[in-house]
Amino acid sequence: MAWLLLLAPLVSAFLVWVAFRRHPRASQAVSITASLITFLTAIGIALGKIEAPASLAWIDLPGLRVEIGMTLDSLARLMLLMVTGVAFLIHVYSLGYMAEDPGRGRFFGELSLFLASMIGIIVSTNFIMMYIFWELVGVSSYLLIGFWFEKNSAADAARKAFLANRVGDFGFLLGILTFWATCGTVAFDPAAARGLAGNSLAPIAALLLFCGCIGKSAQIPLHVWLPDAMEGPTPVSALIHAATMVAAGVYMLCRIFFVLELSPEALSVIAWTGGITALVAALIATQQNDIKRVLAYSTMSQLGYMVLAVGCAGTTAAMFHLTTHGFFKALLFMGAGSVLHALHHEQDIWRMGGVGRKMPLTFATFGIGAAALAGIPGLSGFFSKEDILQTAAQSKPALFWIAALTAALTAFYMTRITLVAFLGKPRTEVATHAKESPLVMGIPLIILAGLAIVAGYPFFGILHYLGAQESAEKSLLVPAASLTAVILGLTAGAVGYGRATRERIVIPLLERKFYFDEIYDWTILKLQEEAARLLAWIDQWIIGFFLVRGGAFLVSLGGEMLRLLQAGNLREYAFFFALGAGGILLLLFGH
Repeated sequence: MAWLLLLAPLVSAFLVWVAFRRHPRASQAVSITASLITFLTAIGIALGKIEAPASLAWIDLPGLRVEIGMTLDSLARLMLLMVTGVAFLIHVYSLGYMAEDPGRGRFFGELSLFLASMIGIIVSTNFIMMYIFWELVGVSSYLLIGFWFEKNSAADAARKAFLANRVGDFGFLLGILTFWATCGTVAFDPAAARGLAGNSLAPIAALLLFCGCIGKSAQIPLHVWLPDAMEGPTPVSALIHAATMVAAGVYMLCRIFFVLELSPEALSVIAWTGGITALVAALIATQQNDIKRVLAYSTMSQLGYMVLAVGCAGTTAAMFHLTTHGFFKALLFMGAGSVLHALHHEQDIWRMGGVGRKMPLTFATFGIGAAALAGIPGLSGFFSKEDILQTAAQSKPALFWIAALTAALTAFYMTRITLVAFLGKPRTEVATHAKESPLVMGIPLIILAGLAIVAGYPFFGILHYLGAQESAEKSLLVPAASLTAVILGLTAGAVGYGRATRERIVIPLLERKFYFDEIYDWTILKLQEEAARLLAWIDQWIIGFFLVRGGAFLVSLGGEMLRLLQAGNLREYAFFFALGAGGILLLLFGH
């Protein structure tokens, strides 16, 4: 029964692409049914009704044994519930959002492939199995981001995401090879990993494995693909940026923490990477006007929180925030998609306004998601964020203050986006005529809003599920600093944008995203282009002309010159014969 987790979406993807791609209704039915089967199977696993299947031997060579099996421990069960539940709601939501799209049959097939790939990462028992599904997630995300491939911006965004992730994945692969060479296995085996203890390769292996997270979870410097991924349909944004693809990197770090904890140096690098990413992304989000890009940078920032927690040895706090974030960030993206659906895909918040009165359900649910993300006390985001702040305060105080500043910025930009997009007067004609989205899109919003409220409470059981123990050592500074940060952020947002009709303060550095794209253009793309030109010149003239064709050219030239001497005139031949004979005699007897 557990194999249904993988087989249902894989069969769905195959059937849609082979038989039903040109039949949208059939594609939708097959894909949603498969998604529901995976969710019900995950529930059965969580309740203990479905056990992990026996592993199947795939590769069995001296020094290398790879099995195909399933890890269904508490970490995997929690991730399965969240991923399959959110994915099912996104499938249902897509019925309304993609109702008029002529390519929706293909869309649902790609959703199924993505879901199967993500589930494969969650249940993997070894590095090789995880890497295979890791790359399948990369392929399916490439297809989904570039779904509207007729748009150059969508095609470019898909290519950018694919290439950025290949850089991180190459490091991940090197880390896997290092682990295998040192420990003699590719299985997730803490006992075998002890071979790295005290080994100089331990920090190298840990940081190379972390490269996979840098790519998938959009950490600096490989974060540049994430905002551009907004070119895909909004359900794709919800799927990729909430509970699935970007969460894969954090989940992987928690799964392989038995390797990371062997190197305190590597953990420190991981923690600081997460903290810097969280702060930089939050600063950029304060100046973005595209509603989906604000949420994209918010995702990047929250992922930084989770990576920071892992670096501080707080895997439980990281998974807690990953789960709650999956609920309220999916809610925010789907709420934004509801607005875009009503405004004919207008994404600039300064061309909205007054939408809240026209779309009360969307406004109410989006407001709950925004409050949860901002860390308003009583909502799920508040509890999980507090756990991360406590972890940072006990491990790395400097990172605690960075995280607290990030919390203030988060409250600020979520207040800004809510006030500008939903309140005030309509700023465009399309905003004036906005109307609420259909119920098939509204019901998932209501369910996710409920989860965004209750997911952090003890009765919901996330921490209990993870086996967390109540810590007696909790700093009172953390809730005081956190609450102060949230109040400051909310107040600054309300004062700055309560009645604003345009951007009050423009900071070019933040508006241009710290010029990361420009830096890549000039340092990597331009250098790569010039290097390619130089290599092409060397290949054409040095190697091709002089080394390869040069000898043949000289022989051919010599033959052409000698051919000129063959005129066919006997008197000329006699003259040259006599001239040559005279020259020889002169050389022999001239002295």
